Amino acid sequence: MEEKLQRPWLAHYPEDIPKTINYEEKPLQHYLAAGAKEEPEKTLLHFMGKEMTFTEVYDSALRFANSLRDLGIQKGDRVAIMLANTPQSVISYYGALLAGAVVVQTNPLYVERELEHQMVDSGAKVIVCLDLVYPRVMNVINKTKLEHVIVTGIKDYLPFPKNLIYPFIQKKNTGVKVEVTYSSKVHSFTELLKSSEPAEIPLEVNTKEDLALLQYTGGTTGVAKGVKLTHYNLVANTTQCIKWMHKIDHGNEVILCALPFFHVYGMTVGMNFAVMDRSKMVILPKFDTKQTLKTIEKQKATIFPGAPTMYIGLINDPDVKKYNLTSIEVCISGSAPLPVEVQQRFETLTGGKLSEGFGLTEASPVTHFNLMWGKRPSGSIGLPWPDTDVAILSAETGEPAQPGEVGELIIRGPQVMKGYWNRPEETDAVFHEGEWLLTGDMGYMDEEGFFYIVDRKKDMIIAGGFNIYPREIEEVLYEHEAVQEAVAVGVPDPYRGETVKAFIVLKDGAQATEEELNKYCRKHLSAYKAPRLFEFRDELPKTMVGKVLRRALLEEEKQKQQENKAKEKSS
Repeated sequence: MEEKLQRPWLAHYPEDIPKTINYEEKPLQHYLAAGAKEEPEKTLLHFMGKEMTFTEVYDSALRFANSLRDLGIQKGDRVAIMLANTPQSVISYYGALLAGAVVVQTNPLYVERELEHQMVDSGAKVIVCLDLVYPRVMNVINKTKLEHVIVTGIKDYLPFPKNLIYPFIQKKNTGVKVEVTYSSKVHSFTELLKSSEPAEIPLEVNTKEDLALLQYTGGTTGVAKGVKLTHYNLVANTTQCIKWMHKIDHGNEVILCALPFFHVYGMTVGMNFAVMDRSKMVILPKFDTKQTLKTIEKQKATIFPGAPTMYIGLINDPDVKKYNLTSIEVCISGSAPLPVEVQQRFETLTGGKLSEGFGLTEASPVTHFNLMWGKRPSGSIGLPWPDTDVAILSAETGEPAQPGEVGELIIRGPQVMKGYWNRPEETDAVFHEGEWLLTGDMGYMDEEGFFYIVDRKKDMIIAGGFNIYPREIEEVLYEHEAVQEAVAVGVPDPYRGETVKAFIVLKDGAQATEEELNKYCRKHLSAYKAPRLFEFRDELPKTMVGKVLRRALLEEEKQKQQENKAKEKSS
């Protein structure tokens, strides 16, 4: 394949974006230590009014690392972190790395079944968790290899007493107080830090071989798998991100971190970016439109990595024009397709740049991005990052496809994973010729080297023999003035095999009928692509990063069909 590989995208790189980078072979935790030693009094994070310098965060991370060693953690052992965005999530992440452990990021929303699977699969020995999820952890601990539980609460790092609702755990304050029973196995996060010394731990790290992270995939298409990411993978991807943002004021930016750190996207472009670039991260435990608008104005946030649903929420907030958002310089959109109308409206409101990128957990995660200050073709995911080779694999020839030809996107680069944890067969299956990562995304490259995703290979709808890509339908629906959110899926159809169903969330106060949207779609799409079914909802099921859970919608449809068949039989 090598001789047929072309890189037309390199011609579009601005002069100050390198085509190749000399990546430092240093462990990820080196950058926190270096920041503390070279700029000790510089602010690293802001959380609900509390600020911590590089020195304070590094000191706490060292104390946490020594606490882990005292609990028996050795190099290569797995330490799970089940926290929302808080100072503790940064401290425990870098502390685990300083102890030589492998971090296992765990979603605080996990139910017991999901938590048990991840703990058993990873073999984690320690978990750091929020006090409100402590009961869940204790209910599964005897089914896992967990030896110690470290408990903390958001209030532990607030600068003043405050009763907080945990909206990422429960929708309202139920008044239920969680009682934590401390023991030789259950420990207080703050007490461990107080009783430990901030001593550096001698550690040899092979950055290209030693794992820094086991990042579990969402599991929407099967059992969640642990993606093995090395120190080199994560350092390379964060470095690529910093180099791509070539016009920012490096070291002096204010990064709004509303994306969860337990997701690889928020971890790389938020937390790790801030540490390596020595910019300030402003942490929000959960995305909330009003809180985000207030925080942008008050903290003068300059960089805001997010997901399309976040930007949709902000531009449709009835009070958005009351806030000064002009500090925003750069917004990085990922995790789902960015509708063009959303991009344009957000840029008009802020005066900043909002560009779409592309990535996946198996690539740390970013592989492509549009230029912030340059050509940005509508609908494109942009250009491959430095040192990232990308090809479209032709289904017919198995070779790189011609420009404009749709095929599967395949990638290789320094940010690509070592493989799946304890799954050698699945690892072999996901690599083409042993080195190219098969993404499962269908797309094409244009003549200039810009890439486009038409849809997930598994999300493609086949109706009446035609291949239909949901993203194309969703782009049309987003252009309708009454539509706030839209997702298209393929549902079983006895005649066509599958037919298109659209789930719609309308803007506040807006109205639209099924007939109206049907006519609108048929005006802008070929008849076979237009949705035959519509369902209006108040909200759509989403991940913590804002990605719509298509699988959940499809499962609901499957359940409805089964219930309808059962009713027909009984009648």
